[in-house]
Order: sequence, then structure tokens, then C-alpha cells
Amino acid sequence: MSEKENKELDQLAARVRDAHAFLHIDDKTAELAKLDARIAEPDFWNDAARAQSVSKQASNLRAVIAEYGEAASCLEDARCAWELADEDADLAAECADLLDALSRMLDALEISSWFSGRFDAGDAIVTVNPGQGGLEAQDWTEMLYRIYTRYADSKGWKVVDLDVVPGTDAVGLDKATVQIEGRNAYGMLRSEIGVHRLVRISPTDDKKRRHTTFASVEVLPVLPDDIEVDLNPSDVRVDVYRSSGPGGQCVNTTDSAVRLTHEPTGIVVTCQNEKSQLQNKENCLRMLRSKLVEIKEREHLEKISDIKGVQQKIEWGSQIRSYVFMPYTLAKDTRTGFENANINAVMDGDIDGFINAYLSALTTGVWEGSKGGSM
Repeated sequence: MSEKENKELDQLAARVRDAHAFLHIDDKTAELAKLDARIAEPDFWNDAARAQSVSKQASNLRAVIAEYGEAASCLEDARCAWELADEDADLAAECADLLDALSRMLDALEISSWFSGRFDAGDAIVTVNPGQGGLEAQDWTEMLYRIYTRYADSKGWKVVDLDVVPGTDAVGLDKATVQIEGRNAYGMLRSEIGVHRLVRISPTDDKKRRHTTFASVEVLPVLPDDIEVDLNPSDVRVDVYRSSGPGGQCVNTTDSAVRLTHEPTGIVVTCQNEKSQLQNKENCLRMLRSKLVEIKEREHLEKISDIKGVQQKIEWGSQIRSYVFMPYTLAKDTRTGFENANINAVMDGDIDGFINAYLSALTTGVWEGSKGGSM
């Protein structure tokens, strides 16, 4: 084998050692052993909600440890192949393949190390709201909803519609709230928080003029059951109303939709996609708890009463990303400078590049797109 490949093997071995450190494999192994001991207790499933939370924690830890173990095993296989490569051309080719595979594994492990936040490993609640623009804004809301559901599908994550409201004149969506369930879902999708800008020839405009449209994306963590939230029931106003969307006879003929208003902050959450009013209320409470905790942590505030009004205006100059269809095709993140000219792929959920660029910048503190949207 060449000196170049020998050097590459040494570099990858160093990256494996680094991964063991920054992933805290020893600590995770000890923590997993404690969780497995709890799971083995006879009364573990007496509290089903808590048991599910602990089981999910254990599953996430097990996945990280297994991925590191796979990388370490790949390194050993590569070393064995390298030692015999001079005598066997097939082993030389196998060694090269193993080095490529190991490099990709380590890239993935390094990305996973970015998810160090309290809720990063858990599920996410994603809400898309249209800005000004009428039918065009509604259509853009549905396009973003499609991007995130397609992205979740590509990851093998589960998508649960919580509050998906059809737009007027049967165009697009007036609002979309979904729960996305999968490992690191919140850690990945929190990069999408902000205003998204669309530039295109509008199919809703008979004169075929170019339109600029905005929609906002909010991402909240799904809180583990052991997180306590100071939520006084007397502070929450409950309104019920008839669902406006599809969903069967029961949904549309009963007051199954629920709106909760947190009086001290003015925060409003709604849910109408379940047939049961009780289920919709439970989903609303979950969203409200997540919103209060996430905003409180993000702003480092001590009083929930101080957290009202953190949303950006859904308008020009506040966008985090622009999606241009005319006069050229380009999706560009104004925070990191990352861009992708394959706009159709982006519309189909290919947003890993944007997410990874954001998480990298968040980790390193290097923001290349600080000039904002000038597209």
C-alpha cells in the first residue's frame, strides 16, 4: 500500500480516538447500564409514560454506542486489510473501500456530536405559518409542509399531523403543525426556525407576474414526561370549535377542535386533526408546555411571564433562507451562505446540506452568510 493510504489510515485512527472522547462513550455506556437496570425492574412499566421515556433514552444511547462500535470495527478491518494488501490486490481494493466507509461513518459521528442540547435527541413539533400574500402564501406554506414531511420520510422518521388547516379557495394551507418523531429530530430541525422566502412566477396569478412570498417556521421539542412545567390550569383558556379540515364525518360535525390560550403570555396553540376533543386538548397541552419551556431556555429567562413576543415579523429582511425559481433557480441560506441550485431536490426534502451547515456554524461560531438575504 502507498504512503498516502498509510497516512490516511493513521488520520482515521486518530479520528476514531477523538470520536470516543467527544461522544463520551464511556459515560454513555455507564448511563446505559443504569437505564437497562431500571428497565429490568419488575414494576418498571407501572408508569407507562415514564417507562416509554426511559426506554427511548436507552435506545438513543444504544444507537450512538453501536455506531461508534461499528466505526471502531471498521478501523480494525481496514488495518488487517492494509497489512496484507501488498500480497493481495483484492485486499488492497477492500482496504480502500473500508477507508472510504470509515470516513463517512466518522463524518456522521462528528455531526451527531453537535446534538448536545437538552432536547436535541428527541422529537420535534414543527409549525409553518403563512405570511402576507394571500393564496400565494398559503401555497408556500403547503410547499414547506411537504419539504419537512419528505425530509422526515428520508430519515425514516414518523410524521403525525396535529393541526393542518386547508387554505381558502382550496389553495395550499392556512397553517400546518406536525409532530416529527425520530432520533435527533429536534436537534436537526431547530435549524429551520425562522422566516423562509419564496420567489417565483405565481401559478395563482393570471398575469404570471413574479411574486415574493414569506412563511415562518417554528420548531419546538417534544418534552420528556419527566420535565416539569409550571403551568397553572387557571391561566389557560380553552375554546372548542368545529374542525375546518378533512377527516371524516366525526371530525367535521362535532366541536372536536381545541384552542388553548395561555393568558399570561398570549401564546395560542390549536389542534384539530384528531377525532377526539380530548386527544386534541392533550396535543395542545403538549405543544403549550414545549413552547413555554423552549422559549424560556432559549431566552435564559426566569419568569414565564416575560417570554411573550419572540417571533420575527414574516417579511422582507428577516428571512433565514431564500428559494428562488425565477429568474434563476437557487436555494440559499442567508446565515451560513450554503446554497443548492437544484431547487427541485430541495422541494423534495433534500435539506441536509442546509441543516449541517447551520449546525457546523453553530458549533464553530463561523457564520459565512451574515450579510443577510440579498437575492
